[in-house]
Amino acid sequence: MASMTVTVDILLRSAIDTLALPGILVGHRLISPGDEYALMPDEASAFAASVVKVRRASGAARIVARELLGELGFAPCAVPKAPSRAPIWPAGIVGSLAHDPRIAVAAVARADQFAGLGIDVEPAEALPVDLVTMVATPRERLAIADDPLGGRILFAAKEAVYKAVYPIDETSLDHHDVEVALADRKATVRNSRVVEIRYCVSTHIVVLAFLSGARSGPTDQAA
Repeated sequence: MASMTVTVDILLRSAIDTLALPGILVGHRLISPGDEYALMPDEASAFAASVVKVRRASGAARIVARELLGELGFAPCAVPKAPSRAPIWPAGIVGSLAHDPRIAVAAVARADQFAGLGIDVEPAEALPVDLVTMVATPRERLAIADDPLGGRILFAAKEAVYKAVYPIDETSLDHHDVEVALADRKATVRNSRVVEIRYCVSTHIVVLAFLSGARSGPTDQAA
């Protein structure tokens, strides 16, 4: 009898469930051989020059995104990549995609409920010391001094925050342009915009960043 392909990490799924917020859907998938073929024609063209592992991870993230969009009543649809590398979401949706070498994640919400949404996933491993200095501000380094995973959580949080705010502000940010207060579950961008964050730690670290309230304009989401 043929074996079934395992597409979820049970421990990670339980951890992601703790991120649940009204109006935001989050999902994940174990990146699997063949996921590259899930890219629809409108999506695949942007990855034509990419190696298989990139196409596979991008396909896996879009499988998750389509499943979440289905829960919101959308028929299966393409989530193309814009020249800015931002996924292009259906009208009325904000969303975000991310992956590491093993896991793909996605988050979606309605644009009349959330102005911005970002997600990131990282392995639950300590960030190299030299990268901690590059990523974390002096205040952040003090706050995470006793947490071996603190640097990695900060890195993922800042990636998620960037994805949440870029479609609104259209401004590139360095890591030190975002100050994260993990205890307060908030991050402050250099323009004083405050973003809410939630994170979980399991086999991987997943961070969700969001801005409540509707906004007008495009709903593309930096990836």
